[in-house]
Amino acid sequence: MAEASTLPNGARRIGNARGFTYLSLIILVAIIALITASAIKLGSVLQRSKAEQELLDIGGAFSDALKSYADATPQGQPTQPPSLKELLKDPRFPGTRRHLRKIFVDPMTRKAEWGIVYLGDKVGVLAVYSLSDAKPVKISNFPVRYSGFEGKTRISEWKFAMAADSPKGENQAQTIKPVSDLQQGLGSRQQNLPAPISPPKTDQPEPEKEAPPPKEEPASPYENVIPTPPETPPAEPQDI
Repeated sequence: MAEASTLPNGARRIGNARGFTYLSLIILVAIIALITASAIKLGSVLQRSKAEQELLDIGGAFSDALKSYADATPQGQPTQPPSLKELLKDPRFPGTRRHLRKIFVDPMTRKAEWGIVYLGDKVGVLAVYSLSDAKPVKISNFPVRYSGFEGKTRISEWKFAMAADSPKGENQAQTIKPVSDLQQGLGSRQQNLPAPISPPKTDQPEPEKEAPPPKEEPASPYENVIPTPPETPPAEPQDI
């Protein structure tokens, strides 16, 4: 301590300045690290938000394709395609008819693989969804079309089903039907089909069918002809 006290004031000031500079450098590095981490996190959030918006656009294309397939269904045939490939080329028509131009890549998983909600035991496609279980950045303020996605906690809960028709007189985007409503509606439609009407049973015996009248044979041209008696020879005179 005695030697430190004997240092000139100039050297002591230089040492204090060096210590302050070193501490300031540490603080500056820490601030830069925090800013860099925040920027990386913000960039990741923005990238996720962009991918989610792309997923909404692709899901809307799937919804429109399912509705187009249903609207083009001939009477008496199922309105749901057996798989997604029927949306690329509808086999129900002789020519090439497309409802979807391609099977898109999922922007969340970067794979062209999608989850599918089927009607019954894989009878027909009801909805398409992402296989990502990540938490979405967007959980509110959805457009009217995706109002059913409010409050969902997983990306895989965004089910893109057939689009519903807008009310008449309103220029709104078509909303996506909930999958549960589609399943209930299709199930009740099958249960409420009218039973075939059978004729009422009566205890009275059925009337016997009358026999057709006998056919009249054509009259002979000789029926009304009166036969002429045979001519008798004249009597011979007798001798008296």
